[in-house]
Amino acid sequence: MLRTLFLAAAGSARLGRLVESAPVSKGIVQRFVAGPSADEVLLVSRELADDGLSVSLDHLGEDTRTIEQAVATRDEYVSVLGRLKGAGLTPAVEVSVKLSALGQRIDEKLAYEHARAICAAAAEAGTTVTLDAEDHNTTDATLETLAELRRDYPSTGAALQAYLRRTEGDCRELATAGSRVRLCKGAYSEPESVAFQSALDVDKSFVRCLNILMSGEGYPMVATHDARLIAIAEDRARWFDRSTAEYEFQMLHGVRPDEQARLVGSGHTVRVLLPYGQEWYAYLMRRLADRPANVGFVARAVASRK
Repeated sequence: MLRTLFLAAAGSARLGRLVESAPVSKGIVQRFVAGPSADEVLLVSRELADDGLSVSLDHLGEDTRTIEQAVATRDEYVSVLGRLKGAGLTPAVEVSVKLSALGQRIDEKLAYEHARAICAAAAEAGTTVTLDAEDHNTTDATLETLAELRRDYPSTGAALQAYLRRTEGDCRELATAGSRVRLCKGAYSEPESVAFQSALDVDKSFVRCLNILMSGEGYPMVATHDARLIAIAEDRARWFDRSTAEYEFQMLHGVRPDEQARLVGSGHTVRVLLPYGQEWYAYLMRRLADRPANVGFVARAVASRK
């Protein structure tokens, strides 16, 4: 139930204004978000890299409704990639991109051209791009864009969501040589017709998808904070004779840092998904949907208004 409530809250502009104006919101944001600008995200990226972690930057904002916003998002990614190269932070740091932020709902061709420009900037910087998964209505278009981008930028990564009923089939299609695939549970409110609803069914789907990816020829990126799924991933990697260089774990900034350090200490690659930018509210709500144990942070923010 908490997950459903947080996903609904992510779309509430009224609640967003309340939380954003709360005095302790700054402390909440600092836990999960690098900061409002590229200056802060480069600083935090350096700190994480010095701790032996890899990073994927995510400029916050999605579902862009104007061409001007889409162009600004493209330009921000191109700029930050240039700064990452100048700071010597690639290839430890890549970027994650939502096609909706690049104008997918306005013009799919426009979003593709913007994504292509970002991929070109990433290649020039010595790193790569992962296309984020969004709600199920965008999955086909996103995977079509992925196929186009991989013609010239084969290292472009895909993100798949285990709660979608279609994802096992998508994993089979993408478990090919050189294919980078991020597997996560999923963080959008979806109807039962397209998505598993219970936590148990989502976990079972995650494991089935994980088996497909680990047994394939691609590079699985296991995006979870769930201790059971982490242990299963380690077991499946051993079963399919994968070294720790042949897959990685991904976790959100500010969530389970001790586990991130443990995995790095045992020889695993751990990539921290590091968001930055002003539009943090919807992101935070979805993170709380992923991990309701963090509800205390937002509860304190709202309570402080009283």
